[in-house]
Amino acid sequence: MKMIGKTLKWIIRVILALVLLLAVALGVFTAAEYRPADTEVIIPDRQAEAVLETGKPLSVVSWNCGYGALGDNADFFMDGGTSVYTADKERVETNLSGIRDTLKSLQPDLLILQEVDIGSARSYGMDERTVLRDILPGASEAFAYNFNTLFVPFPLPPMGHVESGLFTLSAAEPRTAERISLPVPFSWPIRLFNLKRCLLVSRFPVRGSDKELVLINLHLEAYDSGEGKEAQTRQLVSLMQEEYAKGNYVIAGGDFNQRFTNIDQSAYAVYEGMWQPGVIDAEAFGSDFALLMDPSSPTCRSLDRAYAGAEKAGFQFYLIDGFIVSGNVKTESVETLDYGFVCSDHNPVRMVFTLD
Repeated sequence: MKMIGKTLKWIIRVILALVLLLAVALGVFTAAEYRPADTEVIIPDRQAEAVLETGKPLSVVSWNCGYGALGDNADFFMDGGTSVYTADKERVETNLSGIRDTLKSLQPDLLILQEVDIGSARSYGMDERTVLRDILPGASEAFAYNFNTLFVPFPLPPMGHVESGLFTLSAAEPRTAERISLPVPFSWPIRLFNLKRCLLVSRFPVRGSDKELVLINLHLEAYDSGEGKEAQTRQLVSLMQEEYAKGNYVIAGGDFNQRFTNIDQSAYAVYEGMWQPGVIDAEAFGSDFALLMDPSSPTCRSLDRAYAGAEKAGFQFYLIDGFIVSGNVKTESVETLDYGFVCSDHNPVRMVFTLD
């Protein structure tokens, strides 16, 4: 009995020590939590020369870069795969170089990128902007955190430190750029280790006009139960309608993690057990906006397994990247550029447009 009593005391002490350790850890994570303001200035309001003009074809490209680590070799645990670290440093550098060279060949006027790491363990602490800014040498740039957490302690091995976000490059100089916080669907303590998503809003003067081009770079919620996507989409609708009511030209683009109801997606049915995107009802934006995707090629592939060498029949593909434009933006073309998911789990989408 004496031995049993000692063993029980030892077990209780170990449990108390673990509880204390957990409490201290949660305290540290809470104190270090990223708490962005509702609106944060990225580029101060200033005089900027109007380079954009009405009636002239312009191009914008959107690409979720997969933080340089989600090439065709990658699978990821959140999508049903097994990997946490999905690429070694050399492969991250190769992926980023491929993304850079591809985009340089497209010569876009405006470039909106998602999942760009600037100091994450999963991409070996690289500031990926140093590679990507070479796409448009000398261009204006704006970066906004979409994910900033001290340490993600799961799974095993843990994901670790993450700093990642939205990156906008432009040949034209914006008058201002802001980070606008989006609703967070996660409560404490889960939110400590999760994304704090935003809209990166850049405002460009237009030559010969008192109106602006309002360009919105976004990457909406992915792994929530749906309410996060819906709340974030409602905020997007409100912002776009408000700006269009002022007479501004409005373009939102990026990774919506949702399909558009006005786009035929029958070629991209979601298989049982796979991650399923949300749904954006095109009617929610009203008749003053057009929701645009190119269904001829998928914009995203599942990460439940590697793509290279896989049988493509039955592979899970998605159509979740595109653009939403106001009625005074005339769209010439929207094209998904199929690069075989070699450098990222997303394909880039290019839109050519004119400002009426």
